[in-house]
Amino acid sequence: MIAIDSSVIIDLLAGEAGTAEGAEAALRQSLSIGPVVLCDVVLAEVTTALQDGSQALAALEEMGIGYVATESKAAVRAGEMQRRYRQRGGKRQRTVPDFLVGAHALLQCNALITRDGGFFRDYFKGLKVIVPKAS
Repeated sequence: MIAIDSSVIIDLLAGEAGTAEGAEAALRQSLSIGPVVLCDVVLAEVTTALQDGSQALAALEEMGIGYVATESKAAVRAGEMQRRYRQRGGKRQRTVPDFLVGAHALLQCNALITRDGGFFRDYFKGLKVIVPKAS
């Protein structure tokens, strides 16, 4: 099972040249391996980009993306990583949702499709990160 970040889904929905093609290729490749899912945070972020929740759910279903809720162990890990981030001097640009996405992918999935590979590799050691190629 592979998790997907909101930035990649928004690239797919926006259809902008340069990012949409890479996002689509990464999604297709991942779907050929197994299920692609999103967590609560990503669903909420994608819903804000669309008119309503039913539109978001329909778009995700059409893309073949499922939903897996964040487990308590992932939420705890997210909080621990947020604390580490702050102790290392991190500023407000990284908030708990970023850490929830990473912890969900690390503990409940096998990989994460995201545009923000550096952050997730740094804070979630061992997480396989798939960064779509921009054209």
